[in-house]
Amino acid sequence: MQGMGETCPFDFNLDEKTFKIGDTVSYRVTGSLADFPFMGTLVEVAEDYVIISADPDDPKSRMRGTRENRPVVDETEIR
Repeated sequence: MQGMGETCPFDFNLDEKTFKIGDTVSYRVTGSLADFPFMGTLVEVAEDYVIISADPDDPKSRMRGTRENRPVVDETEIR
């Protein structure tokens, strides 16, 4: 919606150096979903990866992603 006179209602952390648990991030998925943007919540932050959840209250909703400004999740991680 940006560029259409509207601002994004979400506040994403796009600085991988400052990632912390609870941050909302925009992430990408490989494979057939590569052209779609996704958003999730960081539930774990490690030195070289992050764990993202689409629903932090659902323990089954966990995906490992790269630690970069827009993490990349392998489509095999999608649950």
